[in-house]
Amino acid sequence: MEPLVVGLDASTTACKAVAYRADGSIEAEGRSALETLHPRPGWHEQSAEDWWSGAASALSQVVAQVDARRITALSISHQRETFVPVDKRCRPLRKAIVWLDKRGRDLLPGLTDQLGAERYHRLTGKPLSINLAVSKIAWLRDHEPEVFAATRWYLDTHAFLVHSLTGEVRTGWGCADPTGLFDLPGKRWADLVLETIGVRTDQLPELYPPGMPIGTVSRAAADQTGLRRGLPVICGLGDGQAAGLGANITTAGRAYLSLGTSVVSGTHSDAYVADPSFRTMCSGIADSYLLETALLGGGYTIAWFAEKIAPDVSRAGMSVEDVFEAACAEIPPGAEGLVLVPYWNSAMNPYWDAAASGIVVGWRGAHDRRHLYRAILEGIAFEQRLYIEGVEAATGAPISALVVMGGGSRSALWRQIVADITGKPILRCADAEASARGAAMLAAAGIGLHENARTAAGSMARNADEITRPDEERNAKYSMIYEQVYRQLFPALQNALQNLAALT
Repeated sequence: MEPLVVGLDASTTACKAVAYRADGSIEAEGRSALETLHPRPGWHEQSAEDWWSGAASALSQVVAQVDARRITALSISHQRETFVPVDKRCRPLRKAIVWLDKRGRDLLPGLTDQLGAERYHRLTGKPLSINLAVSKIAWLRDHEPEVFAATRWYLDTHAFLVHSLTGEVRTGWGCADPTGLFDLPGKRWADLVLETIGVRTDQLPELYPPGMPIGTVSRAAADQTGLRRGLPVICGLGDGQAAGLGANITTAGRAYLSLGTSVVSGTHSDAYVADPSFRTMCSGIADSYLLETALLGGGYTIAWFAEKIAPDVSRAGMSVEDVFEAACAEIPPGAEGLVLVPYWNSAMNPYWDAAASGIVVGWRGAHDRRHLYRAILEGIAFEQRLYIEGVEAATGAPISALVVMGGGSRSALWRQIVADITGKPILRCADAEASARGAAMLAAAGIGLHENARTAAGSMARNADEITRPDEERNAKYSMIYEQVYRQLFPALQNALQNLAALT
């Protein structure tokens, strides 16, 4: 029987399981949606038990389509920075705190003073920001002391699912790294950070390199999923790094661009580099890194538009996004004078400002919702150009093309806008589940179906089924808007937005 490997992607919105052959072709898929709770403004929580029930459901759907004996290994990609405090039996003590959550924002200045901004950045590869687990664990210490005192382990999503599958309390370098609690050059938990927030090293999972065996499927997990008992579980990665691997971003010169809830982009680096223009992440390729940019208000801003601005729009067989994409395609580049900075969920690189908020300028009476929708698409693309220029300046290495993936990659209009604004050709990833594919590559390398993760990526990736090239005339117009308007907006308003956040 031809062997299969399974990539399990536990993202913010769903658990997805995909079974791949060694050549990267797909044999079976399963999916189970996840719910995010918003108990207070700025709070984002999930039930960790739902991660496991969703994962078990998705895996069961895959097993129902194939002979379980063909499945030779499993690896996990997952939503990053999200964590859950658990007791000694790994039972959640409260809801998991999701990466989008902002409850620790007021603690960031004090933590930055204690840790030292530059020292923390060099140690972890990333500036201290609101998405990381650091301020949120400090918030638990200050506001839920009974949970803080009772916590036996803090588990990232990968660690929780590994325990559910194997009974082991283990996670990977590339899973611990995004939490901001990890010494990235040293490949271990960061003692300085843990001491500052009052966490012991033994309250965190045992660490493994990506692609290494991390446990085997237990009898209980086999009964729940249909997987065979003893199936090897291979150490995985955060979903962003896994997406880069899945898109075969294993050498410098190209970057992946994931148009999802957050818009994440990354390019490969053999050297450890730390710079405010990006965050440095552990790669799935041995002894290498991913230089990553992130816009937390990416697809999130589009979802906000659909829910808050256009809830009345409904057409048979068409989503709000579909309706407005068709409508705003008639609007010329520049949205007839409307420019938007998409900081709906604060700003990470290059400003690292937790108090940042969105900006829309140029309103006139002739503008309507179509103009706003196009301005959102353009604003996200302008922001991506800002990020690309920062990475290129810091590394001295040009990025020649973007491999685009995620739900937004299905939009031909948005792909063209990104190409026109950045001036980069866009190669569309043929696989919507690049993170699951990246996890499957690690599984394949981990059991010897491929020599290593890089060769697995070269054999299993599915890229460039179509290319979107920038239009020179539109690029010239967008470049003027970018240079003369967009780049200046947030720096000009940053102090005012910080004051507004403090006052309200």
